[in-house]
Amino acid sequence: MTEKESASDDKTEPRLSRNKFVPFENLGELSEGYRNSGKTIAMAHGVFDLVHMGHVRHLEAARREGDILVVSLTPDRHVNKGPDRPIFEESLRAEMIGALEYVDHVTINVEATALSILQALCPNVYVKGSDYENPDDDITGNIAREKKTVEDLGGRMVLTRDITFSSSNIINRYMDVYDPPLLSFLDSIRSDGGIDIPIQYLDKALNSRVTLIGETIIDEYRYVQPLGKPAKENIIASRLISSEVFAGGVIASARHLASFVKHVDIISILGDRNFDSDKAFIESLLPANAKLHALKRSDAPTTRKIRYVDPSYTRKLFEIYDFVDESITQEETAELISIYDTLIADSDIVVANDFGHGLFSGDIIDHISDSAHYLALNVQTNAGNQGYNYVTRWPRADFVCIDEPEARLAISNKEASSKDVIVKLRDFTGMNKIIVTHGKHGCYYLSGGDKEASHVPAFTNQIVDTVGAGDAFFAIASVLAGIDCPMNIISLIGNAAGAIKVGIVGHRDSVHRVALVRFLTTILK
Repeated sequence: MTEKESASDDKTEPRLSRNKFVPFENLGELSEGYRNSGKTIAMAHGVFDLVHMGHVRHLEAARREGDILVVSLTPDRHVNKGPDRPIFEESLRAEMIGALEYVDHVTINVEATALSILQALCPNVYVKGSDYENPDDDITGNIAREKKTVEDLGGRMVLTRDITFSSSNIINRYMDVYDPPLLSFLDSIRSDGGIDIPIQYLDKALNSRVTLIGETIIDEYRYVQPLGKPAKENIIASRLISSEVFAGGVIASARHLASFVKHVDIISILGDRNFDSDKAFIESLLPANAKLHALKRSDAPTTRKIRYVDPSYTRKLFEIYDFVDESITQEETAELISIYDTLIADSDIVVANDFGHGLFSGDIIDHISDSAHYLALNVQTNAGNQGYNYVTRWPRADFVCIDEPEARLAISNKEASSKDVIVKLRDFTGMNKIIVTHGKHGCYYLSGGDKEASHVPAFTNQIVDTVGAGDAFFAIASVLAGIDCPMNIISLIGNAAGAIKVGIVGHRDSVHRVALVRFLTTILK
């Protein structure tokens, strides 16, 4: 276990005097006490991962704005600063900031923005750095909301102006946080336009209308504590602790896509056994620009995958499928094609998420392949379809994104190098724009007449849950491919999406545009 891992396992309060460290729930009492004694409160907020002279000058200036300076820190779980960030976990960051003489109190936030802290503390002055002066640079919109909150509470926001440094730039350039291949790749992006190029294509994608088609999967996590082997049975007994239900499959892909495009139409099929409740559950999770067009599958459940999980490390113990393992009927096929035909006239990109659970009959595959203006394709191999669901079922696609085992199975080759697999897949299928993902090893991409594949390393090795990471990569990469984004930029953005997703349990949340742009901006500084 590394020093960082050891530290991050200890979520005790920072090693500060109790007069300096204030838990979030005590901020109201703290504020009331100072106000009753006639003292004014200044507040600063940030990550403060690597404290430098810019931070020192900023906090010194902030202290001059009030009698008392309270500094709040972004918690570890909400630091969207790129791979393996924060460098220092929250209690150590609090200890570093608390060691500065200008700082009277330190607290750790409970949310991603400072709004809850502002409402609890009601500072007289909220102090930000000069890099927040231009509202157009605030992609989150949080600064404007924070400024309004402070003013509504009777305070004001001020900007400090002194020497500035970027912690992310210092970490990227001078600390050994990236392996040499990743550092080389990021340098190549920086030298070829840097963050401006990914932003250009992400902005262009916002005008896209997408038709997304695929199976809905209800993913259930049952968190259990293994108890051991019973005396009279050759099994492992476990105690049920809690459970959590997610909308997976094509619904997870749609949620990833939604903040990157103008509109998403989702065509899927739900089982008739719980059709109304499943549909209501899914629609409650969809953003306003995503619409579900759901068919009812007769005498079937909505495909459900139940995973029994040890919550200590989100380790899956075993899995149960509840599904119908056969193709949809001719009547259901005709109904699906009818819905599809009404949607594609207004669609820029068709995204097919084929999980191999019966939705994509031969007729549907042929119809989509013949009619889609631009077809992005992901064909998955899993325990429910292994041996029967390869990308070779599809006669055509403009963009393909699958993982390495799926690519090897499609070409029946387990001997080729990872770099050669994608070339052989292109030669075997005739599909020219391909990305093959390799989990913690990143991805390879190939476009047009490229003689060999190019490699993009992964951006993180801090993994909470791998479920759905490939879907996040594929969903966002698909719309970028549809607007002719260069493949190295698609792979950059896709890997960033995957890195964010592996930090999320199941489909508890999705990859959002703001978080992705912040991630990319940080790693390219």
